[in-house]
Amino acid sequence: MNVIRGLTVNYYINVAITAWFLAQVSKTLLTLVVKKKLVMERMIGAGGMPSSHTALVCSLTIAMARKTGVSSAEFALSLALACIVMYDAMGVRRAAGEHAKVLNKLVFGFQLVSEESDNPEDDQIAGELGDKALKEYLGHTPLEV
Repeated sequence: MNVIRGLTVNYYINVAITAWFLAQVSKTLLTLVVKKKLVMERMIGAGGMPSSHTALVCSLTIAMARKTGVSSAEFALSLALACIVMYDAMGVRRAAGEHAKVLNKLVFGFQLVSEESDNPEDDQIAGELGDKALKEYLGHTPLEV
Protein backbone atom coordinates (compact mmCIF):
# COMPACT_ATOMS: atom_id res chain seq x y z
CA MET A 1 0.00 0.00 0.00
CA ASN A 2 2.91 2.35 0.70
CA VAL A 3 4.14 1.90 -2.87
CA ILE A 4 0.80 3.03 -4.31
CA ARG A 5 0.68 5.98 -1.93
CA GLY A 6 4.24 6.87 -2.87
CA LEU A 7 3.35 6.86 -6.55
CA THR A 8 0.23 8.98 -6.12
CA VAL A 9 2.05 11.70 -4.19
CA ASN A 10 5.11 11.73 -6.45
CA TYR A 11 5.31 15.20 -8.00
CA TYR A 12 7.17 14.02 -11.10
CA ILE A 13 4.78 11.17 -11.86
CA ASN A 14 1.76 13.42 -11.34
CA VAL A 15 3.15 16.09 -13.68
CA ALA A 16 4.02 13.54 -16.39
CA ILE A 17 0.70 11.67 -16.23
CA THR A 18 -1.29 14.91 -16.20
CA ALA A 19 0.55 16.16 -19.30
CA TRP A 20 0.03 12.82 -21.05
CA PHE A 21 -3.68 12.80 -20.18
CA LEU A 22 -4.22 16.39 -21.33
CA ALA A 23 -2.46 15.66 -24.62
CA GLN A 24 -4.64 12.59 -25.21
CA VAL A 25 -7.82 14.54 -24.42
CA SER A 26 -6.68 17.37 -26.72
CA LYS A 27 -5.93 14.87 -29.49
CA THR A 28 -9.40 13.34 -29.11
CA LEU A 29 -11.10 16.75 -29.15
CA LEU A 30 -9.09 17.91 -32.19
CA THR A 31 -10.11 14.75 -34.04
CA LEU A 32 -13.74 15.41 -33.07
CA VAL A 33 -13.56 18.96 -34.44
CA VAL A 34 -11.76 18.00 -37.67
CA LYS A 35 -13.61 14.76 -38.48
CA LYS A 36 -16.87 15.64 -36.74
CA LYS A 37 -16.77 12.19 -35.23
CA LEU A 38 -15.76 11.04 -31.75
CA VAL A 39 -12.91 8.54 -32.17
CA MET A 40 -12.19 7.15 -28.70
CA GLU A 41 -9.13 5.28 -30.03
CA ARG A 42 -7.39 8.67 -30.01
CA MET A 43 -7.52 8.57 -26.18
CA ILE A 44 -5.05 5.69 -26.14
CA GLY A 45 -3.66 5.61 -29.68
CA ALA A 46 -0.22 6.71 -30.79
CA GLY A 47 0.43 9.37 -33.43
CA GLY A 48 -1.34 12.62 -34.16
CA MET A 49 -1.35 16.09 -32.74
CA PRO A 50 -0.32 16.71 -30.00
CA SER A 51 2.19 14.01 -29.15
CA SER A 52 1.34 12.63 -25.73
CA HIS A 53 4.76 10.97 -25.52
CA THR A 54 6.43 14.34 -26.06
CA ALA A 55 4.09 15.99 -23.56
CA LEU A 56 5.00 13.38 -20.96
CA VAL A 57 8.79 13.56 -21.34
CA CYS A 58 8.93 17.35 -21.76
CA SER A 59 6.78 17.95 -18.69
CA LEU A 60 8.99 15.55 -16.74
CA THR A 61 12.11 17.36 -17.96
CA ILE A 62 10.69 20.75 -16.98
CA ALA A 63 9.66 19.38 -13.57
CA MET A 64 13.18 18.04 -13.07
CA ALA A 65 14.68 21.41 -14.03
CA ARG A 66 12.41 23.25 -11.61
CA LYS A 67 12.91 20.92 -8.64
CA THR A 68 16.50 19.69 -9.03
CA GLY A 69 18.11 22.36 -11.22
CA VAL A 70 19.53 22.15 -14.73
CA SER A 71 22.93 21.00 -13.46
CA SER A 72 21.51 17.89 -11.76
CA ALA A 73 21.94 14.32 -12.98
CA GLU A 74 18.16 13.85 -12.87
CA PHE A 75 17.62 16.72 -15.28
CA ALA A 76 20.35 15.42 -17.60
CA LEU A 77 18.78 11.95 -17.69
CA SER A 78 15.33 13.38 -18.28
CA LEU A 79 16.59 15.63 -21.07
CA ALA A 80 18.36 12.70 -22.76
CA LEU A 81 15.17 10.61 -22.50
CA ALA A 82 13.10 13.46 -23.97
CA CYS A 83 15.47 13.80 -26.93
CA ILE A 84 15.35 10.06 -27.61
CA VAL A 85 11.55 9.92 -27.41
CA MET A 86 11.08 12.91 -29.72
CA TYR A 87 13.64 11.62 -32.22
CA ASP A 88 11.93 8.23 -32.22
CA ALA A 89 8.49 9.79 -32.75
CA MET A 90 9.65 11.86 -35.73
CA GLY A 91 11.99 9.28 -37.19
CA VAL A 92 11.53 5.59 -36.56
CA ARG A 93 7.80 5.48 -35.72
CA ARG A 94 6.91 7.92 -38.50
CA ALA A 95 8.89 5.85 -41.01
CA ALA A 96 7.10 2.70 -39.81
CA GLY A 97 3.77 4.44 -40.47
CA GLU A 98 4.90 5.43 -43.97
CA HIS A 99 5.98 1.85 -44.64
CA ALA A 100 2.59 0.61 -43.46
CA LYS A 101 0.85 2.91 -45.97
CA VAL A 102 2.91 1.49 -48.84
CA LEU A 103 2.42 -2.11 -47.71
CA ASN A 104 -1.34 -1.60 -47.35
CA LYS A 105 -1.51 -0.26 -50.92
CA LEU A 106 0.55 -3.18 -52.24
CA VAL A 107 -1.62 -5.75 -50.45
CA PHE A 108 -4.84 -4.07 -51.62
CA GLY A 109 -3.53 -3.96 -55.20
CA PHE A 110 -2.51 -7.61 -55.09
CA GLN A 111 -5.91 -8.60 -53.73
CA LEU A 112 -7.62 -6.76 -56.60
CA VAL A 113 -5.41 -8.51 -59.14
CA SER A 114 -5.94 -11.92 -57.51
CA GLU A 115 -9.73 -11.50 -57.73
CA GLU A 116 -9.43 -11.25 -61.51
CA SER A 117 -6.84 -14.02 -61.75
CA ASP A 118 -7.60 -17.68 -62.47
CA ASN A 119 -4.45 -18.78 -60.66
CA PRO A 120 -5.35 -20.57 -57.38
CA GLU A 121 -1.94 -19.63 -55.92
CA ASP A 122 -2.92 -15.96 -56.14
CA ASP A 123 -6.07 -16.67 -54.13
CA GLN A 124 -4.05 -18.55 -51.53
CA ILE A 125 -1.52 -15.72 -51.18
CA ALA A 126 -4.30 -13.12 -50.99
CA GLY A 127 -5.94 -15.16 -48.23
CA GLU A 128 -2.69 -15.37 -46.30
CA LEU A 129 -2.23 -11.61 -46.52
CA GLY A 130 -5.60 -11.15 -44.83
CA ASP A 131 -8.03 -8.25 -44.83
CA LYS A 132 -6.66 -6.40 -41.82
CA ALA A 133 -4.65 -3.33 -42.81
CA LEU A 134 -1.50 -2.35 -40.95
CA LYS A 135 -1.80 0.61 -38.61
CA GLU A 136 -0.54 3.67 -40.50
CA TYR A 137 -0.89 6.31 -37.80
CA LEU A 138 2.21 5.60 -35.72
CA GLY A 139 4.57 8.55 -35.61
CA HIS A 140 4.55 12.32 -35.75
CA THR A 141 5.58 15.12 -38.02
CA PRO A 142 8.05 17.58 -36.46
CA LEU A 143 5.17 20.03 -35.94
CA GLU A 144 3.15 17.44 -34.01
CA VAL A 145 6.11 16.69 -31.76
